[in-house]
Order: sequence, then structure tokens, then C-alpha cells
Amino acid sequence: MTSPTAPVATLVAERVRERLRAERSDPTRDPEFAAQVARYEVRRHNDFALARGLATVDDEAACVRDVLAVVAGYGPLQAYLDDPTVEELWINAPDRIFVARGGVAERTPLSLTDTAVRDLVERMLQSSGRRVDLSQPFVDASLPDGSRLHVVIPDITRRHWAVNIRKFLPAFRDLGRLVAAGSLAPSAAALLRDAMVDGRSVLVSGATHAGKTTLLGALIAACPSEHRIVTVEETFELAVGAPDIVSLQGRQPSLEGTGEVTLRRLVKEALRMRPDRLVVGEVRDAEALDLLLALNTGVPGAATIHANSAREALGKLAALPLLAGRNIDSAFVLPAVAASVDLVVHCERDAAGARRVVEIVAPTGVDDGIIAARTLYRAGPA
Repeated sequence: MTSPTAPVATLVAERVRERLRAERSDPTRDPEFAAQVARYEVRRHNDFALARGLATVDDEAACVRDVLAVVAGYGPLQAYLDDPTVEELWINAPDRIFVARGGVAERTPLSLTDTAVRDLVERMLQSSGRRVDLSQPFVDASLPDGSRLHVVIPDITRRHWAVNIRKFLPAFRDLGRLVAAGSLAPSAAALLRDAMVDGRSVLVSGATHAGKTTLLGALIAACPSEHRIVTVEETFELAVGAPDIVSLQGRQPSLEGTGEVTLRRLVKEALRMRPDRLVVGEVRDAEALDLLLALNTGVPGAATIHANSAREALGKLAALPLLAGRNIDSAFVLPAVAASVDLVVHCERDAAGARRVVEIVAPTGVDDGIIAARTLYRAGPA
């Protein structure tokens, strides 16, 4: 599906681009000037069409929006990215584009071309300094609005570029709003708020798309305003407006294979920045050891981890440090996890797409090689 003004918008967009180039104006940095030029060019098109008896654009405002989407935005995807109900957008093929609303996927009527998809990806990557090519067929990047972009290209994919854009909606960036949305019980919110104020370490677990990152952002927002927070992520995802916060992200290696900055390195650097709380966006590899060592030095932490339950999350956090090397022993790791993690919060997404916190547990020690935990909160039936 295309906009009724699309053919005109494409022509006008070229004139707007020429004008912006002549003025040396970047539409992403000066959107108001770009909008002013677009309005002028749309009106000029209508004046030209009237003088020659051609069809005019009836909805000038809609045409201006289409022009700006082409010039400064992301073309036909922009309407979905601007839609506050859309949580995620993904492209399996140019004619198979989906969005998720309320956790439920739906196919859009959009149909692009392979060239259009590549052009959109290149435009999205422009501000990130990251790249995708045959030598680097995967890329994770942050868009200017904080959304996360993930791209995979052939021959890793069978034929088409696979694109995923995960948005982070401002409506759920604190615990109170999660309670209002039904994702978190008031008693659970009070427990978590107290934990953050008291400087306790919290691990958020769940499956993909269960709402882990959203909850982690809300937990950070619950920290005392005087706390200095340092976040560490592979790609910027956490959008938190804390007064004293530093956000770090990893870096991919260059074409020569140099310059990579790993999460392990970032965790170590973060400890030199006087954090009152260290936040790791997602623990999935050997950086779990560095996080664990940080927690054992008395720095409170918060992180997410993929797991099927809160207790499985503790087991996984105890297993990941073993990836750091053969000299790491479970006899050290198990009691360290049990002593360092205060709470594990487990999130789930049901068949209808609703996300909620279903369980909160607290480790109590190691029992027969397994981290024991007691349940502090369990949600009732949905």
C-alpha cells in the first residue's frame, strides 16, 4: 500500500533535497527548516499544476508528511515508527513487513523493493557509525529515537535482508505506569522500588519480548536521584532520564579486525567511573564473570538475562562465568551468585501478547550444588 500523494511526494522530495543541499542543511538536525521547504515546494507544485490544468494535491499536509518521510525519515516505514501503538517492526522480505501491537504480530499492506530496503537500512545506519556488508553481515545499532535496529543480510539469510526495529515506548518507563498498565502488581512494584532505593542487586529474567528491558528501564528510574548510574550495553536500548547517568555501548571490530570493545571491557571500565549502580543491559556471555566480581566488591547491579523462570536465571548466571576460562570454578561462582543477587524478577508474555511480572524470588544460599531461593511474590492467574 502506498500513500495517495506518493508519486507527487517523490518528485517534490527531490526538489526539497536539492534545496537542502544548496543550503547545506541537515533535515535530521534542523527538521523545522526541512518542513518549511517541504511546505513551500508542495504549494509550488500545486501552483504549477493549476496553471497548466493538471491534477493538484488535495491534502497538502499529508503530502508534506510524505515528503518529510522520504527526505528526513524512513519513507513508508515512518508512519509505523511514529505510531505509538507499534512496539516493533520487522521485514522478512520487501513484500512481507510486519508490526507488533500489544505483543500481537500483524502483517502490514506495505510492499517495497530490495533496493528500497537497502536504502532505508543505509539511512538508518548513517547516524550510528556502524555498517553491514559481506564482511560484517550482522549489525545492531540504535536509531536517533532510541529504537534498536538489527539487520542480517544474505548469504546469512536465504535471499532478502532481514530487518528488525524494536521501539521503546515512553509510556512504560517507570514502575507506576507498569502498574497502571496491568503488567505489575502494586505489591510487587513496592517491593522492587524499595530494593532499588536500598541499593539491592536485581536480575530481570524472561524470554524474548517478555518485557525485560522495559522493566529494567523502570527499575533504573526508581533509583534515588542522587545515585550515579553507569549502563553497559551492546547497543544502546535503555532510554532512562536519570539525573546522573552515563551510558556505554560496545563497538564492532573494524574491517581490519581491530578496535572491538566488548561488554567485558565495558564492565571493567564502568567500575572506574564511580558508579552507585552498575547496569548491564543483557548478560549472555563471559561478561557475567565481570558483573559478578563487580557485585562482590559492593557495587549494586541490575541486569537482564534470558531464562524460563527466576530460578533457572540464577542457574544460568552461575554457568555463564565458566565461559571466561578454565580457571573459573563453580565452587566459587555458585556461592558468589547466591550472595550477590538479592532479587530475581521473572517476566512472561502470554498468548494474547500481554506482558507481566509473574514471580520475584530471593536467593537463600547453595543447596547440593543448586542455588536455593524463596518466593517473595507470585502473580495469580491472568
